Amino acid sequence: MSELTYAEIDQTILDTLGPAPKAYWFTVALLAVGILGGLACWTYQIFIGIGVGGQNNPVAWGTYLINFVFWVGIAHSGTLISAILHLFGAGWRNPIARAAETMTVFAVCTAGLFPFVHLGRAWMVYYMLPIPNQRTLWPNFQSPLMFDVVAISTYLTVSSLFWYTGLLPDIATVRDRSTGLRKKIFTILSMGWTGRMEQWRHYTRGYLFFAALATPLVISVHSVVSWDFALGIVPGWHTTIFAPYFVAGAIHSGLAMVLTLMIPLRKIFNYERIITMDVLENVAKTIIFTGLIVGFAYGTEFFIAWYSQNSVETAIFKWRALGHYKIGFWIMVTCNTIIPLLFFFKRIRRSIVPMFIISIFINIGMWFERFVIIISSVAHDFIPHAWGLYWPTVVEMGIMVGSFSLFFFLFVLFVKHMPSVSMTENKEVLVQGERHGG
Repeated sequence: MSELTYAEIDQTILDTLGPAPKAYWFTVALLAVGILGGLACWTYQIFIGIGVGGQNNPVAWGTYLINFVFWVGIAHSGTLISAILHLFGAGWRNPIARAAETMTVFAVCTAGLFPFVHLGRAWMVYYMLPIPNQRTLWPNFQSPLMFDVVAISTYLTVSSLFWYTGLLPDIATVRDRSTGLRKKIFTILSMGWTGRMEQWRHYTRGYLFFAALATPLVISVHSVVSWDFALGIVPGWHTTIFAPYFVAGAIHSGLAMVLTLMIPLRKIFNYERIITMDVLENVAKTIIFTGLIVGFAYGTEFFIAWYSQNSVETAIFKWRALGHYKIGFWIMVTCNTIIPLLFFFKRIRRSIVPMFIISIFINIGMWFERFVIIISSVAHDFIPHAWGLYWPTVVEMGIMVGSFSLFFFLFVLFVKHMPSVSMTENKEVLVQGERHGG
């Protein structure tokens, strides 16, 4: 980064907005097919009924809630990298902050679809809106579903404002380098940005304000999501560790998704001089830390189950490790706690291919973590004669594939039509380097 100039940073990022090759449009078309497939499955479920899913009695929560928690977790890395590290003045966040913020917004949007899908009759969401109505009914704010509505809407609002505020100076730069229709579009999006000192003063204050506001959301939003489970008396759920446990897991999965997205982006858009190996190595080091926290949480759960001498709690944790879902459990433990330890070796955390593969494994492990937590407890609760097993159906898998396609579809469109790396913040790194003689 220290070898770059302001003009080179601008040009490198602006070059990504040029005409797209055929491979790009093929990828967009492929993801669009995945979205349409998911939409077709959802439409089929609406017409036939939610019984086409694998949910049953007692396992009423299936992949729809698993994916909801998964995508909310993915969204948290954007807040961690952009907000918390911004407050701490960590310069290595700047090259990947824009993509992380974008990932946050799109992941929250994707997560927000699943309460609608799980509701079955999606139009009934009208009854959940806290607005005056002719029925004189108000939502039950003690319902976990209402927790999720409040958490997601709050997080989406703050994250979107934080994301768009950071985009403004770069949108103005694109506007000044564009002609025709693109110039008109970016003129509207730039909201009159001219780069005057007064605007920069308000911009830096506003960005700092949103960073400070967004930071508590990392804790609060996923804590609220964890209360969906912790407030129930179901064995394996009713525990005070869930809030910090879910927050650490969310950041762990989000950081892994940052690597999954940024490594290909770095190669395709020739960002090697901006997104350096030092930046990726710092992400890998943070993953070691979050992986150790997650591993500690797994151990704590088993210790408390043993220490409490509660036969039901002991039984559920033994069943998770040795019962019908033991494969999912050991995938979770291996991918989330053991494989990330490979980043202790400098050779691995500075190698692109191993880093990318490990990030994929962590994402798989975090999905299975949510599967094990949500499914195993309700499938094996207090009453043995009510025990039952669950496995996703084709309809549920189709909707899940559609959600992944939607997320990557939105991200792929964004990185080709908007600045995917912040020009402003990377220039700030150069200024700091000059001040320190670097």
